[in-house]
Amino acid sequence: MVLKIHGHAVAPLVRLVAEVCQEKEVPYELVNVEVYKGEQKTPAFREFQPFGQVPYIDDDGFILYESKAICRYIAKKYASQGTPGLVPHDPKAEALFEQAVSIETSNFYPFALGIATEKIIKKHRGLEPDEARVSVLLNTLNTKLDAYEVILGKQAYLAGGNITLADLFHLPYGTIVFEELAYDMLESRPNVARWWKEITSRPSWLAVKAKA
Repeated sequence: MVLKIHGHAVAPLVRLVAEVCQEKEVPYELVNVEVYKGEQKTPAFREFQPFGQVPYIDDDGFILYESKAICRYIAKKYASQGTPGLVPHDPKAEALFEQAVSIETSNFYPFALGIATEKIIKKHRGLEPDEARVSVLLNTLNTKLDAYEVILGKQAYLAGGNITLADLFHLPYGTIVFEELAYDMLESRPNVARWWKEITSRPSWLAVKAKA
């Protein structure tokens, strides 16, 4: 049975799960969920994802939600195929990976998500963005990226010399902030710009973007 991703093709975290499937050469089927019509809030959907959010996966009857948990599951289950080392096994490498995941979770995701919410999600809901909040979020994210510049000046990726899920976790909302909304945060940070170019030019991510 082909792994099924329940979600909308352009939903950022659906794209993330699809990207990791591409990295690990895992065939998948996207089961469309009409999120702008609220299909994810229906009882039928909440039976499998009680929070009413996309995505969740069905892997031959195994149901799993929360995108980062899904990505870890895919990377570990299919460790022997596709891109190696997305979740390292060596204790020290794994610790550095977990550190990098925490960096994304605490210092990138909430601010990039907040910007996307104000500038895109509110628009789809017919609401006006809170530009004052956007300004605060942008200023905070800029400060965080200064630390990224230091880290990436010493190593190729956030967890060391090899790409991991921690890097890939930045793709969905980073693409929105840096590319779709075109906020210029990279030009003054050559190490971040180099890293961003590398992870966004991966065939796996380009394939997922092309399907949207």
